[in-house]
Amino acid sequence: MSGHSHWAGIRYKKAAADAKRGRTWSKIARVIIVAAKSGGGDPAQNLPLRYAIDKAKAANMPKDTIAKAIKKGTGEIGGVNFEEVLYEGYAPGGVAVMVEALTDNRNRTAPAIKRLFERHGGSMGTSGCVNWMFSKKGLITVGTAETNEEQLMEIALAAGADDMQTTGDVFEITCEPAAYEKLKGVLKDKEIATQVAEISMVPQNTVPVNEVGTARKIISLMEAFEDQEDVQNVYANFDIPDEIMNKLA
Repeated sequence: MSGHSHWAGIRYKKAAADAKRGRTWSKIARVIIVAAKSGGGDPAQNLPLRYAIDKAKAANMPKDTIAKAIKKGTGEIGGVNFEEVLYEGYAPGGVAVMVEALTDNRNRTAPAIKRLFERHGGSMGTSGCVNWMFSKKGLITVGTAETNEEQLMEIALAAGADDMQTTGDVFEITCEPAAYEKLKGVLKDKEIATQVAEISMVPQNTVPVNEVGTARKIISLMEAFEDQEDVQNVYANFDIPDEIMNKLA
């Protein structure tokens, strides 16, 4: 399975468990604060804020917690200043990895990310070393049991999707960011349940991983990044066959 769709699915399941401990809410609150600070507190006029609020609602984040984060961003109440930082590097097997973080202290976060890369057999690279391998896309996945492939493809393409593939037990739909809102809305109107729906960094090419040991190290690294408090998103270009993933499970 390709890194962008498969890891997104794992991450969403992990987020559901983390939400019970408040970890996911804390991370989403940072996104809301930064979005509100840069674009104002009205989600109708601030698309990144709208995406962040959608993400918060999907994680069952309380309305008052969302409102408080917005007020911190707009300066109505005091809060910590976060900045967006991108770290790039390589996982075992030459897999490219991008780590998006929101931090209030670069001097804390950069060494922490570097240690995680090295602890799991990877290495942190310089700025720009891998981000050219990825393109910003809308990414939506639908379970194969939810709908007919031909019907879904017809609906998706008509709504602005530029590609649809079957990846394991999901249909993976990608589109340009400008078409994302319309595509997501059409699927909702058609009552087609989605598993993942986000603006993501999708790799242009993938690296096949056919060894269980290497695959285990890659997944372990990705999970370690997700557990790091400053990390928001992790993207990679691995392609792990289903039979290898089943052995990891």
